[in-house]
Formats: sequence, structure tokens, C-alpha cells
Amino acid sequence: MGGLASFLPHSSLPQDRRGSEARNKFWSMRKLSLAAAKVQNILKQLGLNSLVTEFSQSTKTSQEAAEAIGCQLGQIAKSLVFQTKSGKPILIIASGANRVDEKKIEVLLGEPVKKAAADFVYQKTGFAIGGIPPVGHREKLKTFIDQDLLQYPEIWAAAGTPRAVFKISPSDLVRITTGQVAIIKA
Repeated sequence: MGGLASFLPHSSLPQDRRGSEARNKFWSMRKLSLAAAKVQNILKQLGLNSLVTEFSQSTKTSQEAAEAIGCQLGQIAKSLVFQTKSGKPILIIASGANRVDEKKIEVLLGEPVKKAAADFVYQKTGFAIGGIPPVGHREKLKTFIDQDLLQYPEIWAAAGTPRAVFKISPSDLVRITTGQVAIIKA
């Protein structure tokens, strides 16, 4: 067969989305963007067989990502960067169905936090808001993972751009991020 079709397995799409529309979008992908390719290489270095998928439509929001992938909203692992009062970046990987309770994060850290500004996020991660992957950041980030993500056999995370995602098991997400699983939803 060769080419892209031999590189991207049919099983990377959720079972219920293997229809022609999703398959055509999946198979017609071009070469990955630089940011998505960087994430793909990092995943490989971490020993994961996850494949980064770049869609033609946006996956910037959890809802957009779930619709593009064809999964439940709760299966989206959204990466949110917060900033502590002392200026440290904190990565929260939350279920797409949940809002983050900042007070719970403050209790875990022992200091106040706020949502980080876009320039701070880019400076600390190397990625723009809407495409922040859970790994591959410029700095090592203290990471908290929403306990609700652990209920799914597979979840989907951003892969460096607002159109790129990859599938991963919750246990692999915890392993590669060394994140602390916590109850963080509001």
C-alpha cells in the first residue's frame, strides 16, 4: 500500500467514527505542521505509539475536539496553564467536560493561582493556547491531572496546534507527565 495510508492505522479513529467522512479527513492529511511533528517525536521518544492527527477543522476547544474526533467531551484532556502568585507555571490537564476549581489548585499548591496570560503560556511551554500538549514544554511544569480522565480507556490531548490531537491512555498520560492525579473540577 505505502505512503500515508500505511503509516496511519485505521484503528486510530474511534470505532463509531470510521465512516467515510471521518476516514476521508483522516486519510487526506498532509505532512504534520512543525509543532505537531515536534509532539509526535516527543511521544516516540517517550516510548508511545500514539499518532498525532491534524484535522482540517479546529480542535482548539474541547467541544470542537470532541466533535472532530467523534468522542465524548469528557475524553478530551485539555491543557490549561495557571500561574502561581510566586510566578511559577502550573499545568492542569482537565477533562473537557469539567471546569477547573482554582481554589482546589490553590489548596494543593499552598499558594494563590490565576489563569496565565497567553504570552506567559507561550514563554513557558513553547505552544499557543488551544494547542498545548501535555508534554514537550520549554520548562518542566508542575502538573495536576483531573481524576475524571481516569474513567476512560482512552483520552485525546492537544498536539501542539489548535488542529492537532493524539490518543493516549490515562495511565500513560500520568506516566509521561509525572502529573499528580487530583479532584480539580468545580
